Amino acid sequence: MRKKTYLKLVDYQTEQSEKHLNEVRSIHKEMRGYKHVQTLKGQLEAGEIERALAYIEQLDTQLMQVDTLLKTGNVSLDAILSAKIAQAKAEAITVTVKANVPDILTISDLELSIVIGNLLDNAIESCRTVTEERFIRIFISMKGTMLYFSMLNTAGPKKKKTGSLFATHKDGVHGFGLRRAEAILEEHGGWVKYNSEDGAFTSEFLVPAIE
Repeated sequence: MRKKTYLKLVDYQTEQSEKHLNEVRSIHKEMRGYKHVQTLKGQLEAGEIERALAYIEQLDTQLMQVDTLLKTGNVSLDAILSAKIAQAKAEAITVTVKANVPDILTISDLELSIVIGNLLDNAIESCRTVTEERFIRIFISMKGTMLYFSMLNTAGPKKKKTGSLFATHKDGVHGFGLRRAEAILEEHGGWVKYNSEDGAFTSEFLVPAIE
């Protein structure tokens, strides 16, 4: 790939990831507030039942966008995971998450969004290849000053490896998102590993995240 084309793709993905993260974070923050309760209370006290019901309907639509409000300890990570979990559930994929992360990390919110977002996109794509039970299991924690991420998801037959990556069914530039994720982790002195077996795929990374 030419350097100019690669840089354009990096800029595009960064811009899209930043826009998506801000939108999700905004909805996520709003869902945690008391504003909605106060609004509904005022409408009900005023006897505006139909208006209150319409407001609840509107809230339900918003909650569908960020279905699960996680509490990992890191607001941005909550937003990233919640958005991807909602996407996975819409495709009948069961997601379980065990995570405990500090709110302040040396890896930026945008970088975290790109890395975890791409890994989860890959997992969702992998789950689409099977018709039986689909699942994604995520574990995130700190190992000293290092952020550790591990994910197991259902998959089809064992994949063949090309370089450091495995073949995907994505259109466009092959593996670009995952290569971008790898580059970010390497820039921070971290690493990422993948393993493919019949019926399962695992991804894990370790990266310095606390000074």
